[in-house]
Amino acid sequence: MDTTIERARRGALLGLAAGVFCIQWDAFALNLALPQIRHDLDAGGTGVQWVVSSYLLTTGMLMLGAGRLADLFGRRRLFVLGLVVFGAASTLCALAWSLPALVAFRAVQGVGASMIMPAGLSLVTHVYAGHRPGRAIGWALGLGGAATACGPVAGGWLTEALSWRAVFWLNVPLTALAVLWSRRAAESRDDGAPRHLDWPGLLTATAGLGALALFLDRGSGWPLLPALGTPTAAVLLLVLFVRIQRDSPHPVVRLALFRNLPYVVLTLTGAVANTALVLLLFLVPLSLQSEWGLPADEAGAAFLAPTAAIALAGPLAGRVPPRRAAPVTAACLTVGAVALGGLAGAAALGRYELYLASAVVGGAAFGTANALTLVITQQIVEPGRAGEASGVTKTVITVAAGLGVTLSGAATQRSGPSQTGQAALTALAAGCLAAALATAAWHFRAARRREDAHAPEDGTARPWPLRGRR
Repeated sequence: MDTTIERARRGALLGLAAGVFCIQWDAFALNLALPQIRHDLDAGGTGVQWVVSSYLLTTGMLMLGAGRLADLFGRRRLFVLGLVVFGAASTLCALAWSLPALVAFRAVQGVGASMIMPAGLSLVTHVYAGHRPGRAIGWALGLGGAATACGPVAGGWLTEALSWRAVFWLNVPLTALAVLWSRRAAESRDDGAPRHLDWPGLLTATAGLGALALFLDRGSGWPLLPALGTPTAAVLLLVLFVRIQRDSPHPVVRLALFRNLPYVVLTLTGAVANTALVLLLFLVPLSLQSEWGLPADEAGAAFLAPTAAIALAGPLAGRVPPRRAAPVTAACLTVGAVALGGLAGAAALGRYELYLASAVVGGAAFGTANALTLVITQQIVEPGRAGEASGVTKTVITVAAGLGVTLSGAATQRSGPSQTGQAALTALAAGCLAAALATAAWHFRAARRREDAHAPEDGTARPWPLRGRR
């Protein structure tokens, strides 16, 4: 019996790792393949950028609802469904005969990806309940995060050696294995909630997030009226979503989640860390080519060290107990801010070794803080709504990172990568320090209150329960 349970746990863990790998792989491996895709599919203009954008847009707009769907209808069921959709769409992408077809199939891939992450995180949390779920999720994120490290280089190599279609074919066996592994796990769901879906809330949230994601991805290049209208529509739709959730008997997102201060604090600091991490992935390779004059292949090889540090951050984050999450996150943001300062200083002084070392330290620090957010937020909410919490967390940190990339991309077009890099790194370092100070201050104040209330220091107890009514 114990062997069967252990095999089920390992299956869920391997399934999540494979799923995260595929999601990250498809987010990073195609960037260097876009020129070849344009040539092979005879696609002119700038439409080829939608090969990446359609995937990211659908993923970002659907994750919020997918988390609660997993709670209601089964986490393993939705996780497996996401893997099947992702694998089938990958096959269609590999066989795509035109650019519009490829873009459409990439959007379907995003649908699968939006289910994989929130459902997989909550599934592993429940399978490992009482057996260090944080470490399990940390290992899954670390294994899956290897795609971030090898994606750009391996994707470019596959395109040169075989074809850009090989990038998609790689997903097919991985998703098939993930389905086989994860089917060993026991099903889990929110047994205390009726199988009722809040359709008005789900549709409003999806539309609002879709408008916001579209603006973040394309708004900076639009005329003034659409550029202002899209975020306005997003804000109005999301305000309407909150009103619907407040009155709904079975909301997609229970507003009491935002009265769970530890969850809110870690999600917001995770948003800062993920924004810094994504900008690091965006600015450093650009700087290696523009400022340091490295060819694309050498820049990719040099950037392997920072991205390897990001991949190793997952297992480290998984070893942090929940009660230490806030101070460790604050420390990571502080170290990351120093690393960002090192990047700016090294660029000004022309010190290549210092620049690369700072990128490695920054990748490790922000990668740990980002992974810690995904690990710990699963352990400090009601177990029945773990999928909901993971969906909200992933949506918040993804939107924040998208906003950061949009602002940096727009500034890069106006001022060039060198000036933009210096300004972005300085501003980001200040933001990280501010977030670190706020997190540390909140943690010590909360600790003082627990001591004053003579709170029990039982390491096995859930330290921060979800409180408040709906």
